[in-house]
Amino acid sequence: MKMFKNALVKITLVCFLLLANLMIAQPSWAGKKYASDPDYIEVTKSLKSALQDKQTQGATSEIEQKISNLKFQKYILENSEDSVGICRNETDKTLLVYGQKPKKSTSTYDNELYLLPSGAETDDEWDCQGVYLPGEAATAEQAATPAKAFKIVHGTRLVATTNPQTGGMEFNLPPAKVFQSGEANWFIPENSQAALDAGITTAKIDD
Repeated sequence: MKMFKNALVKITLVCFLLLANLMIAQPSWAGKKYASDPDYIEVTKSLKSALQDKQTQGATSEIEQKISNLKFQKYILENSEDSVGICRNETDKTLLVYGQKPKKSTSTYDNELYLLPSGAETDDEWDCQGVYLPGEAATAEQAATPAKAFKIVHGTRLVATTNPQTGGMEFNLPPAKVFQSGEANWFIPENSQAALDAGITTAKIDD
């Protein structure tokens, strides 16, 4: 009986030490999980550069906004339960979103465009990397604007809506980056029709 009690105490002590070790080690495991993420590496590098700009150029509103956005992206990457980006379309039209290329794709771009129907959300196992923003033709009031890509980082839950007053597209979060054709290795056609002519398939939708 005494031997049984001693063994029980030892087992309890070992379990306690293992539990304590797990609690201490968890942050380091979590750190390794996102520290190797290309998005995390890019965001931390950009944040460091922006903080240096603040020191050398002063705290301008543009730099402060950039730092704020980068800190928010870093927070998403470090704290999100999802390892992929999720995009939801609450507009009244089909969106074009970016996602991983199929294995058999012969495209030289880093990703591929997909259709996201109105009212749909991408699957939580499918990485939505951003949204295609079509360009606008010139009018009497304003010059033409080129098509762009609205990039998000892993873990972002992006919701696209339509402004009821202007009819323009709005998002619940700022982008990680916005770039034009030639500024990144993403397919950014001049207009939506050119994208559709390329034969786009529908993104993996959450059921």
